[in-house]
Amino acid sequence: MLIEIDGLEKRYGELRALKDVTLSLPEGRIGLLGPNGAGKSTLLKSILGLLPPSHGSVKVFGTDVNHDPFSVRSRIGYMPEGDSVMPEMTALKYTTFAAELCGLPASEATGRAHQVLHYVGLGEARYRRLGSFSTGMKQRARLAQALVGDPKLLLLDEPTSGLDPRGRDEMLALILDIPQRTGSSVVLSTHILPDVEKTCDQVVVMAEGDVLYAGGITPLITPDKDVYEVRTKGDPDALKKPLELSRCVVTREGTNLEVRVPDGEDANYILKIAVEAEQQVRHLAPLTHTLERAFMKTLEDAGKA
Repeated sequence: MLIEIDGLEKRYGELRALKDVTLSLPEGRIGLLGPNGAGKSTLLKSILGLLPPSHGSVKVFGTDVNHDPFSVRSRIGYMPEGDSVMPEMTALKYTTFAAELCGLPASEATGRAHQVLHYVGLGEARYRRLGSFSTGMKQRARLAQALVGDPKLLLLDEPTSGLDPRGRDEMLALILDIPQRTGSSVVLSTHILPDVEKTCDQVVVMAEGDVLYAGGITPLITPDKDVYEVRTKGDPDALKKPLELSRCVVTREGTNLEVRVPDGEDANYILKIAVEAEQQVRHLAPLTHTLERAFMKTLEDAGKA
């Protein structure tokens, strides 16, 4: 496993920022998803060994980060959230400095900095001061410093925050390309669900310091074969009551009904009840789960929505 976390807790006085987190994360592209204040940034800093645990352990590449933090951090690139650049530095000096901190000799560090700045789209701006950069350019510079040490694991904390739609799409394209180009794994921490849906194959859902789900995205969004989306001509409530009287579980979502049929039944059961109730069905299909729908359901099931 790439990351193994066992019983991790992080307390600040009475506040439990992480609550008995136990995870095993494989290599690949992993989305760390949750609302603001869920504990995502705290978890990333714990993986880096920057925050000592109140209880529990974190292993990365099989090494306990609290026993040998420098060995672990030497193989991790970290893009922190927020404005963490040095405004008086040029992009080239900033990225070269990051490369030297990773242990590269000065001459090699400069060459590597040129390379990654071109890769993230800052080749022509690499001699400009970071203080003159737009938000999107600063995000690219932060990504460059995370990449410059050729890490085996990349931790990205809200990398699309503050970006316009074009900048966001370009950043997501880079996040998709990096594992293919370098073979590194990526942990993407965000509260923006479509970013995870576009780039990740694994997801961890967090809220209030708890892990609510950890696993593949596909099982999370696989449609439930017993639940159907129904749209009628006229008032949906005219069909809702007959369905409920026929042992269906029905939820109204705007003009649509979400209908769970009894075990052993299928869409024909709904059509039969609609005919008996003299209601015209205009749309009937298995309910399609998006990551957003699955995320909200996970929060609701845990009582954290």
